[in-house]
Amino acid sequence: MKNIDKAIVLTLNRTWRAIGQRTVRQAFCDLLSGTALAMDIRYELDENGVVQATGPIDCVPVNWEEWLGLPVRSCDLAIQTPRRKVRVPTVIVVANYAGMPLWRPGVTRRSIYERDGGICQYTGRRVAWSDGNLDHVVPRSRGGANSFENLVWSDRGVNTRKADRLPEEAGLRLLREPRAPVAQPIFRRIRNPKHADWRWFLKY
Repeated sequence: MKNIDKAIVLTLNRTWRAIGQRTVRQAFCDLLSGTALAMDIRYELDENGVVQATGPIDCVPVNWEEWLGLPVRSCDLAIQTPRRKVRVPTVIVVANYAGMPLWRPGVTRRSIYERDGGICQYTGRRVAWSDGNLDHVVPRSRGGANSFENLVWSDRGVNTRKADRLPEEAGLRLLREPRAPVAQPIFRRIRNPKHADWRWFLKY
């Protein structure tokens, strides 16, 4: 199966909150070892047996043996074993983990841009990705660090004018003191669901 090593399986903790993504191979290993249950997400069928994906009528966590007995529907991915086709789960539940991993971005151009909302922190104007860059509030030549607390999104022209000076030396004032982003639950970083089933678990 070409999708065996793709991270297309959503992982939930035991309170059914999303905590990450697993490859199909990893998900099957978790099911086989008993550390996770697969979510049997059931939908109504029309008169032709086609799934009506307007919303699940039930979501039931099942173990590996129960999962092997489920039929492969027309909407399912499956792998072929020597004995049968096995449905690929879209969602698994880690049986004994209730925690919520936190995510904090690294210090990158993208993360500074997103933190500042694309707003030049000296002029208050929105600056396109191609027209802005990062400014070290305290210049590197004067000991400034590559940190969230010392980097801001800036208009290129303003940054060039500021050069290796402090803001007050260049006649500039920051809109606000730069800070590190607050750590977020990791499920908020899952922006591109790999399957329609995920949407029922990414609403909160």
